[in-house]
Amino acid sequence: MLAGRDRLARAEAVMVATVEAAVPALATARDLVERLHRMLRSRTSDALPAWITDVSASMLAAFGRGIALDQAAVRAALTEPWSNGPTEGCITKLKLVRRQMYGRGKLDLLRARLLVPASP
Repeated sequence: MLAGRDRLARAEAVMVATVEAAVPALATARDLVERLHRMLRSRTSDALPAWITDVSASMLAAFGRGIALDQAAVRAALTEPWSNGPTEGCITKLKLVRRQMYGRGKLDLLRARLLVPASP
C-alpha cells in the first residue's frame, strides 16, 4: 500500500484497487501518507497545516496529533539543512563496541579502542 502507484505490477495494482474499494478509509490513509512523503521529499512545509487538518479525521489521527503537538520541530526538520545523522552514527558505533566488549566498556577501554593514537 505504501509503494508508489507507478511502481506496482499489474496484479499488485488490481489488489490495491480491490482493497481500497473495500476499505475507503485505507485509501484516504494512503493518500495522506503520499502527501506527507511528497512534503518530506520536496522539503517544503507549506502544506503541513492542511495535512494536519485532513489527517485528524482519518485512521492516522493519533499520528497527526503527534505531528501537530510538535509542529515547529516538524517544520524545522522539513526546511532546515541540518542533520543529526553523523551524531547518531557515532552513537551507534559506540554502542556496538560496548556490546562487543561484553559490558566491560568503561571509559579507559573505550578510549583505547575508539581513539586513534596521535602520530609522533
